Amino acid sequence: MPRVLIAGGGIGGLVTALTMHQIGVPCTVFETVRELRPKGVGLNLQPNAVRELYDLGVAGASLNSVGVPLQEWSLVARNGQVIVSEPRGLVAGYRWPQFSVDRGLLHMLLYHLVVRRMGAETVVLGARARGYRQSGRQVTLLLDDGREETGDVLIGADGIHSAIRAQMYPDQPPPNWGGAVLWRGVTRAKPLRGRSTFIGTGAGDKRVAVFPISHLGSDGLARINWIGGLRIEDHAARRHGSWFNPVDAASFTPLFEDWALDWIDVPTLMRGADAVYENPLLDRDPIPTWRDGRVVLLGDAAHPMLPAGSNGASQAIIDARVLGAAMVERGVTARALHHYDDQLCGPVSALVMRNRDEGPFELLRIVETRGGSDFDSIDAVIPQAERDEFMARYKIASGFAREVLNASPPLIAPGAQVAPRVTRGRPPPPLVAQ
Repeated sequence: MPRVLIAGGGIGGLVTALTMHQIGVPCTVFETVRELRPKGVGLNLQPNAVRELYDLGVAGASLNSVGVPLQEWSLVARNGQVIVSEPRGLVAGYRWPQFSVDRGLLHMLLYHLVVRRMGAETVVLGARARGYRQSGRQVTLLLDDGREETGDVLIGADGIHSAIRAQMYPDQPPPNWGGAVLWRGVTRAKPLRGRSTFIGTGAGDKRVAVFPISHLGSDGLARINWIGGLRIEDHAARRHGSWFNPVDAASFTPLFEDWALDWIDVPTLMRGADAVYENPLLDRDPIPTWRDGRVVLLGDAAHPMLPAGSNGASQAIIDARVLGAAMVERGVTARALHHYDDQLCGPVSALVMRNRDEGPFELLRIVETRGGSDFDSIDAVIPQAERDEFMARYKIASGFAREVLNASPPLIAPGAQVAPRVTRGRPPPPLVAQ
């Protein structure tokens, strides 16, 4: 059987490994760190990504152990007036839920599934990729410690600072600075509005988002993920470039002291976190192709993007599944990589560019410009019809294709395996994370 090499053992790399196992293709994951531990805070998995996890046998009970189904998405003005409130997931009519999860717990869940299904030797730790070499129908992964591993296909899932991408594009510029810093943490607190609601709020150059990533405990509290963002011309985070840089909350909470409001006490929420991470707002310019012969990029290595639409992890999962479907159809070949690249590179590159705008958060700026934080009725600032039109345009631009997704067949049919001949099935579901 052909062998697939996967550089990077993050969410995208591990879902790729589980997909290879599902379609009957041996693979090995090479991960930089010497010990995998839960790392990071909360993230959102969109319904089309949740569907793919379900199809991999990652059941709702498993996801409920690492997160909570999201039921509402809302924007709220500083004075507590609701600007937008929309259902999400099952309550919005999708056949699959939208999950808000603990990123570290999800990562470990996927890792333990890989080990249980495929064996501990499938994930090689302490193995940092530094490049590759191709010869004929084989590709060799070069590791920092001098080791070399040969296979039929190499998948670069090694993140925004990908060594595989750097070899493909040696003249690429550094990551783009998005002009802001984000601070993230998780605090045990009482959920706001509902038990499972995403809330975004902001004014001026500050933005705050909060959402639960656990079910309520016996004390009536849940683990609340919070994100504080500040637009700033320059910051030390820009230079360290890490998406998980631990910091002391005292270093930034004074910037949010004016957000101790009646309906949300942001500085208290921030100070209550066990651990806080600082990361710069970074992405990279899209590239014309993710493929070089028998090498292809996936996840943040292919399309690091700003978190305006909660697309990053969801798109990495979908990448892995589209790649697996391409192999079912075309084998573990360069032709399969070409098919995957043709399907995703263009539309996901457009998503990267769209996320450089504020997406739905632009509505907060419109409200602030017209009414500040001192108004009695949101309808007097921006009528309901205008808010509805704004969100409708955003949904069209973002591809919130509920009906298309609900009616689509599985991306990888149950029992599908890699076969030597080309087989064609029904049209696939939407490929861009929604």
